Amino acid sequence: MYPLRGAWDHEDVAAFLDDARIPVRLACRTPKGGLWMLSLWFEYDPEAGQLACATAASADVVRYLREDDTVAFEISTNRPPYRGVRGQGIATIDSDEEKALLRRLLDRYLGGTDSGLARSLLAPDREEVRIEVDVTKAYTWDFSDRMPSAATDDE
Repeated sequence: MYPLRGAWDHEDVAAFLDDARIPVRLACRTPKGGLWMLSLWFEYDPEAGQLACATAASADVVRYLREDDTVAFEISTNRPPYRGVRGQGIATIDSDEEKALLRRLLDRYLGGTDSGLARSLLAPDREEVRIEVDVTKAYTWDFSDRMPSAATDDE
């Protein structure tokens, strides 16, 4: 398992990431050495210490990660009390021909595949890939004991 510092242990991280319906902010380098960041839906496998995201095979980030597979990430709440996990990892790209991961993410984030967005993402002519991030180290924080909660359940 990857090294972890901060407010939570690995079980707490797994519980937070399983419950979170917020995207991962994923950062990488472009082939010319610039920085690139994007937000993606994710699922977390606590046994493997791995984040899995889906995106179009034609997305810029796919090309960037094929050049340099190192990434940084953050998954954190947008409303008080602020809490989350950030870290580093190594990304791999694999085809998702059956769009199995994408279907799970649509269920997780939208509650199913019955929407215009889901139909667009699942279109037969759209090639999908999995971005799997093997977490190499992480840091957590949780300000719940020193910040008031936001009035809404929105993350």
